[in-house]
Amino acid sequence: MMTRSDSTRKWKFFKAGGVEQVLLRNGADIAALGELDQKLWVALAMPVRGVDFDARTLELIDSDGDGRIRAPEVIEAVRWIAQALKNLDLLLTAGDAVPLSDIRDEALIATAKRLGAQDCVRLDEVTHALQTFADQPLNGDGVVTPESTSDGALKSLIELITATLGGIPDRSAKAGVDQARAERFFAEAKGLLAWADARSSEAGVPEIAELLHGLKPKIDDYFIRCRLAAFDGRAAGALNRAEADYLALADQELSLAHAAIARFPLSLIEKNRALPLVGESLNPVWAAQAIALGEHLGMTSLTEADWAQLQSRFAAHEAWHAAKPTTPLHAIDLARLREVMKLEQPLLELIASDKHLEAELLSLTAVERMVRYRRDLFRLLSNFVSFSDFYSCKGAVFQAGTLYLDARMCSLCIEVVDPDRHGALAGLAATYLAYCDCNRPGGAHKTIVAAFTDGDADNLTVGRNGIFYDRNGQDWDARITKIVSNPISVRQAFWSPYKKLGRLVDEQIGKRAAASDSKATDRLETAATTAANADTAKPLAPKKIDVGTVAAIGVAVGAIGAMISGLFASFFGLGIWMPLGVLAVLGAISGPSMIMAYMKLRQRNLGPLLDASGWAINGRARINVPFGAALTSVAKLPARAEVARADPYAEKQTPWKTCGAVAVALALGLLWYTGNLDNLLPQSVQRSSVLEKKAPSAKEDPAPPAEGQKPLAEGDSR
Repeated sequence: MMTRSDSTRKWKFFKAGGVEQVLLRNGADIAALGELDQKLWVALAMPVRGVDFDARTLELIDSDGDGRIRAPEVIEAVRWIAQALKNLDLLLTAGDAVPLSDIRDEALIATAKRLGAQDCVRLDEVTHALQTFADQPLNGDGVVTPESTSDGALKSLIELITATLGGIPDRSAKAGVDQARAERFFAEAKGLLAWADARSSEAGVPEIAELLHGLKPKIDDYFIRCRLAAFDGRAAGALNRAEADYLALADQELSLAHAAIARFPLSLIEKNRALPLVGESLNPVWAAQAIALGEHLGMTSLTEADWAQLQSRFAAHEAWHAAKPTTPLHAIDLARLREVMKLEQPLLELIASDKHLEAELLSLTAVERMVRYRRDLFRLLSNFVSFSDFYSCKGAVFQAGTLYLDARMCSLCIEVVDPDRHGALAGLAATYLAYCDCNRPGGAHKTIVAAFTDGDADNLTVGRNGIFYDRNGQDWDARITKIVSNPISVRQAFWSPYKKLGRLVDEQIGKRAAASDSKATDRLETAATTAANADTAKPLAPKKIDVGTVAAIGVAVGAIGAMISGLFASFFGLGIWMPLGVLAVLGAISGPSMIMAYMKLRQRNLGPLLDASGWAINGRARINVPFGAALTSVAKLPARAEVARADPYAEKQTPWKTCGAVAVALALGLLWYTGNLDNLLPQSVQRSSVLEKKAPSAKEDPAPPAEGQKPLAEGDSR
């Protein structure tokens, strides 16, 4: 069924997470849902498994029982409830009771009153009535169980049919028989009895014919082997079993039921040899039947010509055997089968009596449907036509629970039914995903995928453990088994280059430390060896200082100093623009990773995750940065929390940092005082400029002498 795109109704849409979705404001919007263009629906299909929704309600909506809820079935559910209730505004309120005054259908009102409803009908009342009805011997589903009758013969017949053809569950979940299964049983029984009655009644024939029928494959095999031995004498040894075949049986416990022995030839293979029907030259598994055949025929051996005559004589019997019906009823004794055939009509009448109650069952089911739709249908629409529950953080039906791991709470967790299919599509979501195996005591197991949409990925690795709480509040042990890596936030992308640099530095320091440790160990071994052999070793000549090496070191130090001076000169030369220079440096380092992260974050999409779980998402269900931050909560202290700052196990503070800072400050001050920093600093703070401002001018008069003191003469000193 298609929806019209030219609806005259004025729909209202809301925008959440960058996604425009229809807003179902009232019952009139719900009633007109069939007019809304399906291209504007968020989803077109969803599975009935792996979702947090009432299973019985989904069963009622899933009209074809294929395990999926599709858009036409949702529209049909809306149409049905619109005919049952006067005002669909009731669906937007919480509750599982329907006032009788709000019911439009008189048949539903009558059924509700039969249940004892006064002002309203409640779900628990309907559920109890249905359970009571299902537990009755006849419950209107057209399936009868042994408990459906007090007649011992009928009980035994129902048990016989379920044991032979298999039973089907009735509403009470007990195995029983419906009309189709009963009719099949009696039809096959009639065919089997008719076949048995067609058996030849010639005196003495049945016993011989049955023996011939049982031995025919082995006798045919025997004469064919003898023909091959006559064709080529070399074949006789191979056609009889080799010694190795007997050796294979030597260490086994043997019996006449052993399959390997039964496959051996009926008797010893020789050219033109008649089949003996007496004596010990017969295969032990078949000997008794062959001897009995000889006694009935009055023969001690059977030639190939005799065998051809016997087959011709009993061809009709073989044809009768070939016409044997294929049915599991062969396991039933024919006498027993003839006896139960008398109960065909009573059983069919019992099934008909049960089906007469179907109308009552349907009326109860209709009331149940009405009450369940009143409680659950709007929630389904809020997770199907739109994702308003998801984008308002009320908990969507596809959210399986909450994962606590790495000081974070991830609320976007989806149960994974098919991990292989899910992994193939999940990468398209452009979201950081962690697949987790979840286990509970008792062997319960499930797989989930959690989306990390805030924080960083520094400590997220395969093998880390956490706790998963499902929608029922049960806790599961969770362990990361697979990670699909994507950017989590722009903040993480900003620090990413520096963290990578830190990791590279740590790795290089580790490698250098390991190399130095290895060299030190080698030197210690060399020194120990030298000390042990000091009395025999020749004195070493003192090493001379290599002037070239000293010069090279000086050049290297000078080059490094010049590079550092150039960097400082460029930086301090910016003057008041130095902060912008800092930002430019940071932007040059972190900018590319931040841009890539931003582009990835704009592509985050819930659709592939749900498509991989069996949904049919109709468009992009975006997860933008602000909404992603709402889906993952990072640990932080409560607003009024008090923190004791005293840490008894804090690392001891050493003066080296302070001493180092003071040393650097003194060194910079000395360099400034000696004028070595003048070419790196602005003119206003250069040493020469500062000293000129503080020194007196040469043209200024000297200070007058103190009272009672004579002025100094030129060249005089005190």
